[in-house]
Amino acid sequence: MKKDKAQSILIIGPFPNPISGVSLANKVVKEALDASPFFETQIIDTSYSEFEEDLGVFSLKKTLFYLKINFKIYKIFRNNIIYITPGQTFFGVAKYSLFIILSSLLKKELIVHVHGNYLKTEYETLKGKKKQVFKFLISKFSKGIVLSNSLRKNLTPFLEEKMIYVLPNFAQSFLMSEKKAENNTLKIIYLSNLMKEKGIFALLDSLKEMENNGVRYEAKIAGNIDQKYLEEIQKKVSNLSHVTYLGIVKGEKKKELLNWGTVFVLPTYYSMEGQPISIIEAMATENVIITTNHAGIPDIIKDKINGFFVQKNNESDLTNQLTSLSENLQVVEKIAKENKKYFLENFTEEKFKERLIKIVTEHVPKFREI
Repeated sequence: MKKDKAQSILIIGPFPNPISGVSLANKVVKEALDASPFFETQIIDTSYSEFEEDLGVFSLKKTLFYLKINFKIYKIFRNNIIYITPGQTFFGVAKYSLFIILSSLLKKELIVHVHGNYLKTEYETLKGKKKQVFKFLISKFSKGIVLSNSLRKNLTPFLEEKMIYVLPNFAQSFLMSEKKAENNTLKIIYLSNLMKEKGIFALLDSLKEMENNGVRYEAKIAGNIDQKYLEEIQKKVSNLSHVTYLGIVKGEKKKELLNWGTVFVLPTYYSMEGQPISIIEAMATENVIITTNHAGIPDIIKDKINGFFVQKNNESDLTNQLTSLSENLQVVEKIAKENKKYFLENFTEEKFKERLIKIVTEHVPKFREI
């Protein structure tokens, strides 16, 4: 059904499947815009079906895939606003070149949403023509969105400060249960892609050390595995007595996992990390957060309040923190309940959608007529 005076917006970026923080966020962005009387949406789905850790690395197969997507460039002509969630490497930005340049030439409202903390680092690493092209492309955007205040620096080399907006991530409302069951054992969750830089090896080694020390725990691990680490991860999991690997979980299975757990662990040092949605989902479902002081995480997680920071790539530090919690389950319960309250005040799906609409409509003259 066509909406009177609605602005047409084209969302270009990954959508599920596969599931990632960016693809899930884009799905909710589309839902928010579709529910608004202000917008009608179209999409260009740039999801690459094969999961691999080296997201920004060039390959002929990926290049051919993204070249095919360029055949959908005609959609630029049909929309007033172009919303893009690019990668953070040269290739991650350059693959959107035709969409960015045509949108700029046609004077479209052009919005970039950066889901990480690597864009500025990549820019500073580049040299010569590649650096010029990188700046040229990103500077064409009329508005930028980042996940938290400390991540604004990723767009300041390219856009005016007043045109950079903060839009925190969210957790979907359906994940929450009414009341969590009482537990007398530490129940550990890892819910993310099983990547080396996300800390999966540090966690598995830590759990092995806990078993050797006789620490009581149960753990469930879920997420996609980079194929080059598949055999090594499977071997480590098979050597653990209290760990279950669930594969990729979504919907009710994801809800069951999050509501089963008491402690969520993500010891990430991922170079392109931003503000993991999984951390917010874990707070929504009353879990203590064990993570690192990395990227935009300290903007939303406070040490000893929402959980605990551990050193990057340090299984001994992680073991010590998990062991301490296993001996102080009352601390787990107290922090977990506060995390749910904190989530409800700041990171609901409804708050995300409200903030998004405000950002998209601000400084756009056409909306004065609506």
